[in-house]
Amino acid sequence: MRAVVQRVREAAVSVGGITVGAIGEGLLVLCGITASDGDADRDWLAHKIVSLRIFNDKNGVMNRSLAEVGGGLLAVSQFTLFASTRKGARPSTAPPHRQRSRHRCLHLSFRRWSASRADQSQPDGSART
Repeated sequence: MRAVVQRVREAAVSVGGITVGAIGEGLLVLCGITASDGDADRDWLAHKIVSLRIFNDKNGVMNRSLAEVGGGLLAVSQFTLFASTRKGARPSTAPPHRQRSRHRCLHLSFRRWSASRADQSQPDGSART
């Protein structure tokens, strides 16, 4: 498994000009999963990402996690993170139809984390999509 994690003020994904996902402040995560990655691996990665202490505290020190700041998370399937460039000029990847179900599982891991935090959240009156 591979993930590229980026802190963002806002992020959105559009398909054919239609926004299919958007967040305010939070994390944009490009996720690559292989056939050998199991449920436990995906759960571990999801927990690790939301627990990274990469948001500033009141002193400007990166000491707070996504969970602590109540930020959004936008996970984007990026199977090219595992592309092979050993031969030729065209990266070789697994067929996308094999990747879809594995990425759904990672999204479910993030959703399980989000649901487990729901009872701990305190709405601040602002809307997030």
